[in-house]
Amino acid sequence: MISGLQIIFIFAAIFLSNFEMCFCACARAEYEINGECCPMCAPGNHVYRHCTVDTSTTCVPCLHSTYLDAPNGLAECFSCAVCDTGQGLREKTPCTRSSNTVCEPLDGHYCTDQLGGSCIRTIKHKNCSPGQYIKHRGTSFKDTECDECADGTFSNGSLQICQPHSICEGLGLTEIKAGTCSSDAQCGKKTSAALIARIIFLVLIVAVAVAVIVFVKIKYKTFSCRDWFKTQPTENNHTTPVEETGFQQSTALSSVMPMLTKHPDSEHPDQSHLNTSSSGNPAI
Repeated sequence: MISGLQIIFIFAAIFLSNFEMCFCACARAEYEINGECCPMCAPGNHVYRHCTVDTSTTCVPCLHSTYLDAPNGLAECFSCAVCDTGQGLREKTPCTRSSNTVCEPLDGHYCTDQLGGSCIRTIKHKNCSPGQYIKHRGTSFKDTECDECADGTFSNGSLQICQPHSICEGLGLTEIKAGTCSSDAQCGKKTSAALIARIIFLVLIVAVAVAVIVFVKIKYKTFSCRDWFKTQPTENNHTTPVEETGFQQSTALSSVMPMLTKHPDSEHPDQSHLNTSSSGNPAI
């Protein structure tokens, strides 16, 4: 006698066998279309015309910049990928009818996402900061690694090993500026004590000369050349005779002329002072 559990198992087996017959009727290299199993097209080709009862599948090659990389029953090919330099990508392997384009990171970038063996996303390698050195350079799939410089060494961030600071004394020079983790020490020539003393002496002389000039200018700023001439004594204390000018002569003559031109009959002059000679001529 068949139990209920056995009946369930029988029905399950029948159902599964029918399900497999329904979905797995076509072979691996075939595809199902309109209830028919048609042969697939080879990679690099797509279906131009589906098969019928009397004809097989008609396939044609993929057009330029398209591809199909597996046997298929598709009516169209896929478009080839484009490696965008703006996204940090470049073409590693060009696209063919049977394979897609393969992209890789540009120099200075590393890949963060891939699809089908091709990089689809990148990030720039980081730059090490001053005071750090490049411990490991970045690769196509790994970012740059940085590390700090030890005491007494320096790096501007682009070195793969920190450099020791220069020892100025060992070079016969004087340290002008101490080195840091990002820069070297600065050295300069030594200045002798004699040269320093000579420079100080010259500076003092110039300062004194300037002070004297400023003092003299301030003290004698109201003293003029005219004042200087007034203070000079006249030679031998004699006054230089002044030559009589024509103006003075004309003044003197103008005062004498009225007396010489006065008419004798206009008045009754006193002639007692005139002596008459025996001949009747007046004596001069």
